[in-house]
Amino acid sequence: MASGSRPRPLSPASHPYGAVGPTTPYSSTANLLPPHSANESTVYLSPGPGETKSTPSLRSKKSSSSLRSDPYEPLGLSKFSPFLDLHLWDNSIYSNEPEPDDYLHNPDPRRDKWNDQSGTIFTRRGLTNLGCMLILVVALIGLFAGYPVTEFLLRRPQSTGGGFNVGGINSSGQVPQMTGNWGLIDIETPDYALTRVSFNDPTQTLQLVWSDEFNTDGRTFYPGDDPYWEAVDLHYWQTGNLEWYDPEAVTTRNGALEITLSEKQTHDLNYQGGMVTTWNKFCFTGGLLEASVTLPGINNVLGLWPAIWTMGNLGRAGYGASLEGMWPYSYDSCDVGTVANQTKDGLPLAATENGDPNNGGVLSFLPGQKLSRCTCPGGSHPGPMHDDGTFVGRSAPELDMFEAVAGEDFGSVSQTCQFAPFNAQYDWPTEGNFIIANATITHLNGYKGGAFQQAVSGLTQTNQTCYQLADGCFAVYGVEYKPGFDDAYVTWINDNQTAWTLLESGMIGDTSVEISARPIPQEPMYIIANLGMSQSFGNVDLDHLIFPAVMRIDYIRVYQRPDSVNVGCDPAGFPTSAYIEEYIEAYTNPNLTTWRDDYGQVFPKNGFVEQC
Repeated sequence: MASGSRPRPLSPASHPYGAVGPTTPYSSTANLLPPHSANESTVYLSPGPGETKSTPSLRSKKSSSSLRSDPYEPLGLSKFSPFLDLHLWDNSIYSNEPEPDDYLHNPDPRRDKWNDQSGTIFTRRGLTNLGCMLILVVALIGLFAGYPVTEFLLRRPQSTGGGFNVGGINSSGQVPQMTGNWGLIDIETPDYALTRVSFNDPTQTLQLVWSDEFNTDGRTFYPGDDPYWEAVDLHYWQTGNLEWYDPEAVTTRNGALEITLSEKQTHDLNYQGGMVTTWNKFCFTGGLLEASVTLPGINNVLGLWPAIWTMGNLGRAGYGASLEGMWPYSYDSCDVGTVANQTKDGLPLAATENGDPNNGGVLSFLPGQKLSRCTCPGGSHPGPMHDDGTFVGRSAPELDMFEAVAGEDFGSVSQTCQFAPFNAQYDWPTEGNFIIANATITHLNGYKGGAFQQAVSGLTQTNQTCYQLADGCFAVYGVEYKPGFDDAYVTWINDNQTAWTLLESGMIGDTSVEISARPIPQEPMYIIANLGMSQSFGNVDLDHLIFPAVMRIDYIRVYQRPDSVNVGCDPAGFPTSAYIEEYIEAYTNPNLTTWRDDYGQVFPKNGFVEQC
């Protein structure tokens, strides 16, 4: 079509799509605004460039069509038709027709010259855009690179403060209170018990760092039941016990922990007892361990063996493989005291005679200190190291609060610290090295040791009414100690009074057997409470013992000096967790009775007897 020409009218018959009518498939009942009246027969195309329309527009045209009429029916078209003629929509179909937005896509060299040749990004808008991009880039780099690196470099291991999956005591002496009463200090501990005057030095006030009041009845101590305590399920063969230890025998009742020894057929034994410990859950180093106890049975019928005691965390009571070469050593020197039988090439002579009469007079049948100061570099050892590059001697020492024993006339408690290596004939230098508070009820124990332990022990009469079958009252027992050398000590408490004290000077070296000084236990110590029977502890009068026998513990508390708080089973100076984890089967399988034979491990090389 030539420019400026007017479009010719099209009749329906001459429409390029042919004659159409109401019956064509393009018919529709939709009502759109038509470009012409429904009764008009002539249709005009949209005007070309420069032309004007003489017909009304779609927007102004009034329609006489009904709601059901279709404006395209005369053409045989539908609004959905793919062949709809664009001329009908009053729009220009010519590319050179001016449109309002032409300037957006039509370049103008004169208009755009300044932007094209003299433009700059240093405008307010440009700088804003660039700044936002820089902020985003820096933020992304910081998030995905800077934060992980910073977090790694600043990471510090969190301390449990001696608890088991709980927090500890902060620098101000405050103690966290946890929902459910699982904090280090039992929330039911009375206020008066938050401090305690030292039994060894009355000028010192100790602070409470851990307690269990046992006021909640029905507690159980199967594995996983309690954050601090766990009852064992085994036979304590080491001391030839007559009973099987079962968690069923340990519970809380009427505001006290109860450990019951009963006649019961179990595991081919005739008796069932209980042992509960805080091994690898709660430990402490130094301070005062105190308990309020009703002893089982009666004071004059022999055979029961109740005890509350402590052991170094590197040995687990009842798990023989963990104890071989560990118990009852407390030694940090490299000499003959670290080797098997305390001898090398048959010397010293004093270690071969006048020892245990039940073992041919031999002084020691111990296998040697497994983790000694003589351990060769690179050996399996939990550390740490001395400044001279040697290992710190490690072990599982034993320190007893009490082991109760009945007698014909009265009951007593044996209060002992076990040591290895041994003095000649198990005689430690007593003169000036111990203090007895009341000689009328306390004296040194005549039993000094045997081939497997040296016992530094005192015997003290108990409160004769505080027995299960007497008045059933509670008596306070305890052990307070300062670990290490120098002015270290152990003080034992009976019926809330000082019984006797061992000074560290009593554990000086012994030249006759060529050993050095033995420190008061320095290892992190855990708590053990048990009730059983054994002929190795004395006569067992089964004819007169009354079952069930029950030891009741009203509370157990631990106090330390405010400037010497040291709770936890893995302290930096005496770590245990990595070593235990490396040899975990020895600590969890009671059927492994020895480290080397059953467990199949070796002792690390000892530089005193072999070449490193």
